[in-house]
Amino acid sequence: MLIKNCRIIYSDRIERGSVLIENNKIKTINPKDLDDKEVIDGEGLYLAPGFIDVHIHGAGGRDTMDGSYDSLNIIAKTIAQFGTTSFLPTTMTCAKEDIRKSVEAIKDAKYKGTEGANVLGVHLEGPFINPSAIGAQNPQFIQKPSIESFLEMVGENIDAVVSVTMAPEIEGASELIAYLKEKGIVVSIGHTKATYKETMESIECGVCHSTHLYNAMPGLHHREPGVVGAIFDSHITTETISDGIHISYPSLRVAYKQKGLDKVLLVTDAMMACSMADGTYSLGGQEVIVEKGAARLKSGSLAGSVLTLDKAVRNVHNNTNYPLHEIVNMATLNPAKLCNVDHRKGSIKEGFDADIILFDEEINIKKVIINGKVIY
Repeated sequence: MLIKNCRIIYSDRIERGSVLIENNKIKTINPKDLDDKEVIDGEGLYLAPGFIDVHIHGAGGRDTMDGSYDSLNIIAKTIAQFGTTSFLPTTMTCAKEDIRKSVEAIKDAKYKGTEGANVLGVHLEGPFINPSAIGAQNPQFIQKPSIESFLEMVGENIDAVVSVTMAPEIEGASELIAYLKEKGIVVSIGHTKATYKETMESIECGVCHSTHLYNAMPGLHHREPGVVGAIFDSHITTETISDGIHISYPSLRVAYKQKGLDKVLLVTDAMMACSMADGTYSLGGQEVIVEKGAARLKSGSLAGSVLTLDKAVRNVHNNTNYPLHEIVNMATLNPAKLCNVDHRKGSIKEGFDADIILFDEEINIKKVIINGKVIY
């Protein structure tokens, strides 16, 4: 398959060119021989690596916590339409047996493959969180952090776990953080009331990422900088739900300027209502009302989102002055690094997986190629 006449988005620039795909890989960039059996004329469209979502609960009316391959497959097919070619299905604070069932299904989908986006592994969001920073998580199922509890939930599937979101100030957290770091699992601070000092200590212990910046954590204060201040004042990466609802655009610009775009990932935190009509849905067993692009519990708390990554890229592009290739990196290269797959995904390079998207000036997705096959 040859894709020609496109503007290729590399990690450091955008250049016109063509891409030859063979055996599910990017074989050659700008091949001299442009004759091929299957030719796609990019007609001036942008060609970019497929988006990677490291924090997503559901889409298309299905939820990760359904604990089934079929649900994950529907989520994968749904989000592929919006340019996401790989993702980490994300669990909620639920009963241990339900989390274990979901982890098993995610591992199955990772190795079996899907009809849409690639499943890269598990993101456990909770249950080791602070009950005072619950967000839309279910307080009934919060657990104290411990290696034993973690292993009860993941069982023999620990190799499928990519990241764990937890509150480091809770008793027992430091031991679990050290254990997860030793196993090569990303530890992310989130749903937390940690102080600046506690956050910095947790970073020394092994925390290397932070979940949905600003949300479910105390705000920055000039005398107690807290979690946000520690994120800004450290080397760790962070993620933003850039829908204009979870975070105002001025606050996004402050975060991007402070951290630098190489330390930020765009995520959706999408729930099952993503791509669906407004109405009543559920998240982690709790009723969620979706109206005018916002998903909320009856209490009014935000409950995930209905965001897609193409829209997140568009929102940042329309509300900042950053070059397009740097914004695209936040949805491709940076999450590939977090998932430790940046040696084969997240960039347009020869030998990399042929997970490729084509979009126009307004970031409208026109074509999606996953593992060398046109999916959308």
